[in-house]
Amino acid sequence: MPSYSIGQAAGLLGVSSETVRRWADGGRLRMDRDGSGNRAIDGVSLAGFAKERAAGLHPVPDAVSTSVRNSFAGIVTAVHVDEVTARVEVQSGPHRLVSLVTREAVEELGIAVGVTVTARVKSTNVHVDRD
Repeated sequence: MPSYSIGQAAGLLGVSSETVRRWADGGRLRMDRDGSGNRAIDGVSLAGFAKERAAGLHPVPDAVSTSVRNSFAGIVTAVHVDEVTARVEVQSGPHRLVSLVTREAVEELGIAVGVTVTARVKSTNVHVDRD
């Protein structure tokens, strides 16, 4: 089972090392000592904490019924429109999503820089890489 240093956990969670230490000291994140006496975070525990924490970071409105399970609430950071198509860029936490849609859709939905949106991703291909 993998374990992570405080710095590695901080990088994965998008917070400072000090924040991870405070969470561990406060009992929110389980931390043990490795064979060298250094603080180490169990990978399974870290994954559960990350999932629990992410659930409240960028909430997606429940008002829409959909079969899509990968939803990202965020803010539009760029819109590039031509005669027929548009490229919409959304920042959702640390994630940047780019969607190609019609110009008509952008106009009908009132999509512009600074507007909050929900990007929904449904794909037949999902790639997972490992270092």
